[in-house]
Amino acid sequence: MTPFVSEFTGTALLIILGDGVVANVILNRTKGNNGGLISITLGWAIAVFVGVYVTASSSGAHLNPAVTIALASIGKFEWSLVPVYLVAQLLGAMLGAGIVWLVYRQHFNETSDAATKLGVFCTSPSINSPFDNILSEFIGTFVFILSILFITKSQTSLGSLDALPVALLVLGIGLSLGGPTGYAINPARDLGPRIMHALLPIKNKGGSDWGYSWVPVVGPILGGVLAAWVWRLL
Repeated sequence: MTPFVSEFTGTALLIILGDGVVANVILNRTKGNNGGLISITLGWAIAVFVGVYVTASSSGAHLNPAVTIALASIGKFEWSLVPVYLVAQLLGAMLGAGIVWLVYRQHFNETSDAATKLGVFCTSPSINSPFDNILSEFIGTFVFILSILFITKSQTSLGSLDALPVALLVLGIGLSLGGPTGYAINPARDLGPRIMHALLPIKNKGGSDWGYSWVPVVGPILGGVLAAWVWRLL
């Protein structure tokens, strides 16, 4: 795969499995209804695992604008490739969200609460406080990027299992730091599905909460860049 196709495909898979588990847990009349936070965090960890092992050899498995920009800021990735990666990630996230809606469209119709429907696509704060919300996303992404940069490759490849450390890292962040905002830690993961929520013909869907949409974009990018520079200093 080309890097564009790789990032597009990997991010689409990430959102299909990640937003998919959220839909299964929170929408009405699904088999996984009321599965809880553990189900969601495990689902997102597996989503990351799949996305990473599919794309690692082709594009480096960024799947996240915060990763791409952070690596470019310290010279570990070419700035000329950044727009290609960002567009691929955003479009992949939009496609993934559209597929989740397609699979669960009957359950969206059975769910009356607009906030629940929006929650399938994107994150929202448990307590609305812009400073605290952006701080939560900043810290979560800082931990994510710093930890990724310290992951060392084994001398012998384990194949797809090489992606497991990143998946476990996302699981840990979700369980520990995911409470305040739902731990987007990835601008494409939040913005792409939010755009699709606005575009798709979802019954009684309500607004897409654009007033909050900047938080899971700005927070992760700032946290990722600072983590990259701290790693470089260390």
